[in-house]
Amino acid sequence: MNTIDLTPLYRTMVGFDRMAAMIDNASRLDGAQGYPPYNIERVGEDAFAIEIAVAGFGDDDLEIETKDGLLTVAGRKGDDEDVDTREFLHRGIAERGFLRRFQLADHVVVTNAELRNGLLRVALLRELPEAKKPRKIAIGAPAKSKPKLIKDDKTAA
Repeated sequence: MNTIDLTPLYRTMVGFDRMAAMIDNASRLDGAQGYPPYNIERVGEDAFAIEIAVAGFGDDDLEIETKDGLLTVAGRKGDDEDVDTREFLHRGIAERGFLRRFQLADHVVVTNAELRNGLLRVALLRELPEAKKPRKIAIGAPAKSKPKLIKDDKTAA
């Protein structure tokens, strides 16, 4: 197994501890993360969608949760009574349970989830707070103001 030493990179990333941890976690992932397959799509300027192939799963078998910028999609197949009575010559549809996690960027929220034709589609929207949105600053001449007079206590009496 090839190991890449990222220590020199961490020395130059002062204050980016979260990004360094994400790089480290990504380097540890193995090929077992392939089930179920998924797509990530940009739908608009601030809108995204994640599609996950969940053939054989129903609404009751899927659970979607967001917490601290982490989207978790879990699939747990309920007990099927007629599986024991069915005789498969080939079983290619993997109906095993799964757990998929997606790290969401700041200010990205899940707006909708829909299951149709074996695809779970999770809609995401980036909602920037008003303070974070870019603003245009008008360039103009400084406002002219009259000089302020400071009154002396001796002259006021």
